[in-house]
Amino acid sequence: MSECVFCRIVARKVPASIVQDDGDVLAFRDLNPQAPVHLLLIPKSHIASVSDVTMEQAPIVGQLLGLANRLAKQAGLMDSGYRLVINCGSGAGQSVFHLHLHLLGGRPFRWPPG
Repeated sequence: MSECVFCRIVARKVPASIVQDDGDVLAFRDLNPQAPVHLLLIPKSHIASVSDVTMEQAPIVGQLLGLANRLAKQAGLMDSGYRLVINCGSGAGQSVFHLHLHLLGGRPFRWPPG
């Protein structure tokens, strides 16, 4: 998927502030952070959306969650808490169609948002 910006980040054709390259998954800083800690975690293989994950690909979601937990610990977010977000489809706010998980923390979050 040469047109996918996240695939281009994986291939190191687009610069990104990479914080962890962990085998099949990659984490980097969001260009438009919504919190003091805002990382994007992606599988290195192209999967368009969480709704496209097959049973064979399901372990990659576990790897993303494991990496999110490790990075949250490293960022000191365990006591204050953190948010994990996966948007699925443009109506839900997905703007890059490569599965990605947002790790947000370092500020209070409200529910419902807004």
